[in-house]
Amino acid sequence: MIPSNCVNAMAISVVAPRIPIKQLTTTIQLNAHLTALRYANRSVPIRYASGKSKGTSRTKDQPKKKKKGKGRTDFKQYSLKSAEQFSLCDAIRYIKAFEVGRPPTSPKYDLAVKLRTIKNGPTVRNRLRLPHAVNTSMRICVICPPNSAHAQAAKKAGASVVGEDTVFDAVKEGRIEFDRCICHQDSVTKMNKAGLGRILGPRGLMPSTKLGTIVQDVRASVKGLVGASEYRERNGVLRMAVGQLGFTPEELQANIKAFMTEIKKDMDLLSEKVTKEIHEVVLSSTNAPGFSLNGDFRSPESPSSRDLAVI
Repeated sequence: MIPSNCVNAMAISVVAPRIPIKQLTTTIQLNAHLTALRYANRSVPIRYASGKSKGTSRTKDQPKKKKKGKGRTDFKQYSLKSAEQFSLCDAIRYIKAFEVGRPPTSPKYDLAVKLRTIKNGPTVRNRLRLPHAVNTSMRICVICPPNSAHAQAAKKAGASVVGEDTVFDAVKEGRIEFDRCICHQDSVTKMNKAGLGRILGPRGLMPSTKLGTIVQDVRASVKGLVGASEYRERNGVLRMAVGQLGFTPEELQANIKAFMTEIKKDMDLLSEKVTKEIHEVVLSSTNAPGFSLNGDFRSPESPSSRDLAVI
């Protein structure tokens, strides 16, 4: 007798079997016979218990799969022809409506500058000290001999952490109590031997010549960092906090002008083969949406600067 599961397998359509099915008395013989038929006639598919088949050829009616073309080489930017844009005073007016009831120093004005640029190209990155400082609580660490004149100058300039071995031990223990770190040239060798790169590197705090954080004049570097802000291009967009909610429109305008001027200088320093252009400037805040700026300071419907200065 042939097992019941083998009887179901006989339902496979075969073409002129050479050996009568009745002569196959074991499951092994049946499987071997069906395998031979499949190799002889490729039109017979392999069927599983679920009813699915494997090895079926694509019919002529089925369309061929389209090959994927090359992706975009630049970041996609939408057209601004139909976009609603605002003057600076109008944007401040609407943003303050979203920030009602919040402390004037807690929310920040954020500026996003969208660029027309290629992907995987050189990016813009720099540090800028705005005319009106936004973040005045930055903690700066200076790596230099603790009893030297450089250490005294760094402390007078506003550095919160100064030293060598004490700084190295604190970092290795996980106590990173600073937001920026600079190193004097005389302490570079000692810093490298301490192996701080694997700890400070992922956080973007490791001093390096490329970032301009290995310096000779510690006092000037600390003064430049106090109240300074960093910006870096990510996915074709530059972002930076340009003001506090309590800033007047004129103070915010001065910071925005300084930021845009510095961006244009950074783009001019790039290679001639790479072109970057400013596409759109968007002003937002901590809790408010973004408002695209049209480049004007005020419109005929804008409130006065004195009214906008009142929180």
